[in-house]
Amino acid sequence: MASRPKQAEPRPAPRLYLITPPVTDADRLAAELGTALEAADVAAVLLRLGGDDERTQVNHIKALAPAVQDKGVAFLLDGHPDLVARGGADGAHLAGIDAFSAALEQLKPERIAGVGDLTTRHDAMLAAETGADYILFGDPDVPFAATQERVAWASELFELPCAAFANAADEITPLVASGADFIALDFVWRDPRGVVAAVADIGQHLRLPETVP
Repeated sequence: MASRPKQAEPRPAPRLYLITPPVTDADRLAAELGTALEAADVAAVLLRLGGDDERTQVNHIKALAPAVQDKGVAFLLDGHPDLVARGGADGAHLAGIDAFSAALEQLKPERIAGVGDLTTRHDAMLAAETGADYILFGDPDVPFAATQERVAWASELFELPCAAFANAADEITPLVASGADFIALDFVWRDPRGVVAAVADIGQHLRLPETVP
């Protein structure tokens, strides 16, 4: 882990990190993802698996992986590090430092290991020091001000990419200004215009403020 250089190069505009609803119809979700990923600059898709049996879960992963990976987008599982290799995913996102630490041996170095639900700054630093590929701050139950503050802190301290969860479109610009490298979101699936239109609209407005170096 290294701190960001004081004279940093201008950072690129952040990219989107789409979080799916729990999968129930893999074919329909694959079709939606295939189109949505062409609508904006999406770096990764996080698949939420439903409460199906393990064989069904693996089949869902295998059915969805090509729709994501063929677009050059990373395909991650929300938890389930034991299913990553079996399903052909690129990695997993773990909730909390304990789950992350327990999954490292299964995932690294070949696959992506990301982590969220970091309740303390110490946990975030520990994740960075032990091989996290990114850290994510925020979720629907965390106050937005707390997420924004933690993102600003991490973006100044770490070279490690920082993702920020946005509950609504009006949270995206403040998170970008705070230094988020990725904007994680799931509200696009609830947009009455449809997920493709929602992703396209966000992509058009995902810009760095002029005041950010």
